[in-house]
Parts: sequence; C-alpha cells; structure tokens
Amino acid sequence: MVNMLEAKTNLSKLIKMLENREEDVIYLARDGKQVAQITLVPEKDVSKRIGIAEKELALPDGFDEAFDGLDGEITDLFEGSKL
Repeated sequence: MVNMLEAKTNLSKLIKMLENREEDVIYLARDGKQVAQITLVPEKDVSKRIGIAEKELALPDGFDEAFDGLDGEITDLFEGSKL
C-alpha cells in the first residue's frame, strides 16, 4: 500500500514492480485508507479468435463459382479415384 504522493513520485517504479511480478496488486491510499488499486492488464490470446482477420481479407467476386466444377476432382484427391 502506498500513499498518493509516493505513488505520483514513484509511478514508473511501481509499474515496473507489477511487470516484474514482484507485486500482484498495488493499493493506493489517501489518509491511510485504500481508495484504488493498480494491477496489470491481463493479456488476451487473440490468435484463436474466430473472425480475427474478418475485415483484413477479402475474396474476389466469383471466388466460389471458380471451384464449383472441381468438387468431384477434389473429392477424388482426398478419397482416391473411383475409376
């Protein structure tokens, strides 16, 4: 627990303590009473989110139609030819 003046003076050091995992939470006090806390922002794993690149990639018009005639050939590639 640190008082407001100490927190203002040493904010960078306090944040570094959180980053180094020396502290999980730092409580800020005014007149000896806790009024706020500082914690690290939890990291979010966005690599597995569905639709992460939804607006980044665009398929050209007619993309699906270009492969309509290949369905049988693709099936044969995966399942083996039925000749």
